[in-house]
Amino acid sequence: MSETTNLTTMEVDALSDVDGGLNLTDGHARLDLTAEQAAIVARIPEMFAVATTRPFPIIETAAHRAFFAAIGQHGAPVASGRILSCYSSTLATDIVARALPVGATVAVLHPTFDNIADLFVTRGLRLVPFTEEQLLAREWPGAPVAAVVLTLPNNPTGLVTPQEHLRSLAEHTVRHGQTLIIDASFRGQVRDAQYDTYAVLDDAGADWIVIEDTGKLWPTHELKIGMLAHSARTTLPLDRAFSESLLAASPVVLQLVEALSGDWVRGGYERARDHVERNRAEVAEAIATVGLRLADPTSQISVARIELPDGGPDSALLHKEILARGVHVLPCAPFHWADPASGLRFVRLSLARPFETVQAAARTLALAYRELSPAS
Repeated sequence: MSETTNLTTMEVDALSDVDGGLNLTDGHARLDLTAEQAAIVARIPEMFAVATTRPFPIIETAAHRAFFAAIGQHGAPVASGRILSCYSSTLATDIVARALPVGATVAVLHPTFDNIADLFVTRGLRLVPFTEEQLLAREWPGAPVAAVVLTLPNNPTGLVTPQEHLRSLAEHTVRHGQTLIIDASFRGQVRDAQYDTYAVLDDAGADWIVIEDTGKLWPTHELKIGMLAHSARTTLPLDRAFSESLLAASPVVLQLVEALSGDWVRGGYERARDHVERNRAEVAEAIATVGLRLADPTSQISVARIELPDGGPDSALLHKEILARGVHVLPCAPFHWADPASGLRFVRLSLARPFETVQAAARTLALAYRELSPAS
């Protein structure tokens, strides 16, 4: 793996594997549609017809209202003009990065998905790491930090920022004139993360930006929406940055989001959760046979980190070996964007895959680890 390889590059390689390797890289839902979801997808021709006759703002507001209600965010500014619909959460993140002042210092959660750091650096921002340990200890970043970036729940660890911690951080950012930015792309998967973040932020009087995502929830093959919400207090040129990037999201996809949000509250969440937890248990059982364990056993998001003990193969070596066996996972050094060496003892697997895929990949990983490890 070269120094320029990032996590998305590895995910693209897995998607384009012509030999049919097992892809457990990206956190998107790559599953068979449930019967309920299939019935919704079958209505897409109707959605095209509606998109030609119904005004876009009505379609967009209906999608926002259904989605935010489905994930417990009743304080979200629906119908206020302060939620921008993007093609993806990555595009929404880039819009935020471009709206921030060039050269500003931004504290970004560490570890977290590396494209957040990459996009911010590309747009001329100076990054400093803000660790999970500091978050849990309420050691909030001070000057010269102009913005603080959280991932809630965090990817890859699954850490959920407790509500009172978020309130404390929001109050801190008000006192220090900072913008609080939250990537909540995995929020829909975790009930514990679904306390009303928007109410907490507004009650504190914070200047906030929140990015939501539908791509982690439903197996819709990149038919997804990233939602960029912002407070009434922000003076950042988000609308201008948005207009430089796109005209509008698809009204068909917005209708799909509305319908799938409805299914999410009618049992869809529970069906997805049960599937992910069955896969998590399978991974834990497979790796236990070679003395490995899950690094984050209480995580509820659809990815799992495996901790590799000192003295055995690190994630770079194990990744190379299992890739040769047709299994794609992510070594965790890039998640530790400010200190890659601290991620060498972890690999990450996606659990939003068919059970048989996860089972085969976990067993292959365990076998490769056993064969790479020094003889006991």
